[in-house]
Amino acid sequence: MTTSPATTRRRKGNRESRRLKRNPGRPLKVDGEQTRERILDAAEELFAEHGFDAVTVRQVTRKASVDVALAHYYFGTKRGLFDSVFLRRAAVINEARLKSIDEYQINPGTGGATIEGFIAAFLDPIIDRMMEGEPGWKNYMAIVARVNNTPKWGGETMARYFDPVIHRLIDALRGIMPGAHDIDLYWSYHFLSGALTLTFAQTGRIDLLSSGVCRSSDNEAIRERLAAFAAAGFRRVCMTKRH
Repeated sequence: MTTSPATTRRRKGNRESRRLKRNPGRPLKVDGEQTRERILDAAEELFAEHGFDAVTVRQVTRKASVDVALAHYYFGTKRGLFDSVFLRRAAVINEARLKSIDEYQINPGTGGATIEGFIAAFLDPIIDRMMEGEPGWKNYMAIVARVNNTPKWGGETMARYFDPVIHRLIDALRGIMPGAHDIDLYWSYHFLSGALTLTFAQTGRIDLLSSGVCRSSDNEAIRERLAAFAAAGFRRVCMTKRH
């Protein structure tokens, strides 16, 4: 007996429905990586603007124009999604920072390595990406600023993703400041971290404070000043004899 085209289509549709029920949230096409990145981009923007607690997975998937099941398929939970957002750029920037510090240590130029030079090597990879104008980096740095000021779980998150490269910076600075105590090195980095996250969050605070003389988005002005400012603090705190 010949099967009609309508019957064939109906049977195929039933088989597909059964397959979807067995595999909820499973991507149907080979563009899974693009979908995953779209979800991460949407989540990054929303987390930057509203923070972790105020954002729902459904809001993220609505912004990304995908089914909410896909977010659960790729990331499991909202915290899993947040961690993936955080890790994505942390991996990129940490690799660039480690390379920058290593290159400066190998070839510091005339006069040898300086505190300013190591701190600039640590900061420049971020400034370079901020200057590229890709909005994702601005969103990411806003998230980092939020996390760095979250007592509940911010410290653990920052430690998990950034401690190795921070220890590399501190080791390098320890090597050119004989006699510096670890307590002073860590406090000095702590102060640098606060300045760094506030600066790169680009809140507009300095724009208002200076009546427009300064702009929080002026990355070249940041490059010219932040390393020198931080180096002066490290030098004063770490190289002062304490009794």
